[in-house]
Amino acid sequence: MNYFYVLNGKKIKQYLTIFVAVIFAAGIIYAEKGNISVFSQNEPAAIYSIPTEKKLIALTFDISWGDKRAEPILNVLKEKRVTNATFFISSPWAKGNPEIVKKIKEAGFEIGSHGHKHTNYSGLSDEEIRKQIQTAHQIISEAIGQEPNLIRMPNGDFDKRVLKIADELKYKVIQWDTDSLDWKNIGTDNIVNRVLDKAHPGDIVLMHASDSVKQTHEALPVIIDRLKADGYQFVTVTQLMEQAQVSKQPVEDKTT
Repeated sequence: MNYFYVLNGKKIKQYLTIFVAVIFAAGIIYAEKGNISVFSQNEPAAIYSIPTEKKLIALTFDISWGDKRAEPILNVLKEKRVTNATFFISSPWAKGNPEIVKKIKEAGFEIGSHGHKHTNYSGLSDEEIRKQIQTAHQIISEAIGQEPNLIRMPNGDFDKRVLKIADELKYKVIQWDTDSLDWKNIGTDNIVNRVLDKAHPGDIVLMHASDSVKQTHEALPVIIDRLKADGYQFVTVTQLMEQAQVSKQPVEDKTT
């Protein structure tokens, strides 16, 4: 990003460069939606990828509404013998689609929380953030018969407060390093190319299984085949986290 500030008619880009260098030394910079937030290295952080030399990759699927797209995706995973993946499900969806939740669980896939209300938690009060996470926790725990400890915030949105509260509630906030952009329905080939071009060892890939995605089940077989051919092994987010300490990097793309 190249930002220019004007002072007495002169561009002072060099001052911004110095400023950025200082805050990099002081903490971690998250560039999101054009804003810069500085988080201390000693505070909770979101997980985007895991540094590892092993060819391990985590496919993740967010679900917040609909009952038409999840099962075709589950069928592809079964046909391609992918037994490890992570699904982040919202609590209203989990409550309204118990049979699909059961199929995800019976297939052995990891299930995390995608929150309760599908809104940006950074715009909520501390009390409401806590309420949203706890409400989702209770509903999803009842739906899957165990307590989730991974959460992907709705829209991938968070701030320092959200991370702190999630950590207090024993959750790890999971982001992604590769965004398939499947939610934009950009075309099967484009979804495939985005994933394959960006995929790397320790990667967390963002995909969706809500009814908004119309091409994910078509792109997924190609993605799986090509990654397998390149020597990749599919793991859950938890299995990936077991490899090494987390990598804390800025995210470029946001989902809706």
